[in-house]
Amino acid sequence: MKPYVKTNKSDMADAEAICEAVDRPNMRFVALKTVEQQAILSVHRAWQGFVKARTAQGNQIRGLLSEFGIVIPQGICSITKKVPEILEDGENGLPGTMRNLLERLTENLKEMDRQAKELEVQIQQWHREHEASRKLAEIPGLGPLTAIAIVATVGDAREFKNGRQLAAWLGLVPKQNSSGGKQTLLGISKRGDTYLRTLMIHGARAVIRFAEKKAEPESWMRKLMARRNNNVAAVALANKNARIVWALLAHDRMFRPDYTPTAVAAGM
Repeated sequence: MKPYVKTNKSDMADAEAICEAVDRPNMRFVALKTVEQQAILSVHRAWQGFVKARTAQGNQIRGLLSEFGIVIPQGICSITKKVPEILEDGENGLPGTMRNLLERLTENLKEMDRQAKELEVQIQQWHREHEASRKLAEIPGLGPLTAIAIVATVGDAREFKNGRQLAAWLGLVPKQNSSGGKQTLLGISKRGDTYLRTLMIHGARAVIRFAEKKAEPESWMRKLMARRNNNVAAVALANKNARIVWALLAHDRMFRPDYTPTAVAAGM
């Protein structure tokens, strides 16, 4: 709406800008979500918050202990395993104040870990009850968490004209700086939902780790990795997965790893 506001901002100018924006034939509008979709997205956001806070708490415990010369390996499991041993060790030089603080921080870490796991169970239950989510989870690189987030965020995929529009909506296509008939493509636009885009790219990274060891040398993934670095390959796979997601949701299909488009099959 902001580009349509004339002169200074006021309620009258805002109302006029809204009316003008609505009348534009190519204007993009936010898709409406059901109450259930909004609820599961809220659970996702809460789960993400607990995971982020849990990681921060674990890093804080590890950092405070390093000031006393005690090093703990990375990972939440390492902290919950090593801290009781550190507290029981009477010869490590930790004062009583630090021991009390360490107990308090560890209990807080365990509570956040419990909350995150309970919300994850709730998300998994929602996934099992919805066919669209189960269908998307069959795509390599899309687990239950990502599948549920896509179903709840996208809503009706038929609002997008094609798979590329969905990928662009997620910020997985290049930015352009083209002029005078010369096309200049930059990095990905990073528009849209940051959380959803992050889930898809992380899922693609998992596929790449698998492909490095077990994928066929002539597969699309291995050929892409041979000419591009893993970060570019991960974004390219996330883009491809976004297009597959649109095809499955918009046309109500099941995922087929060996699927070949009709136009490609006819040209063979």
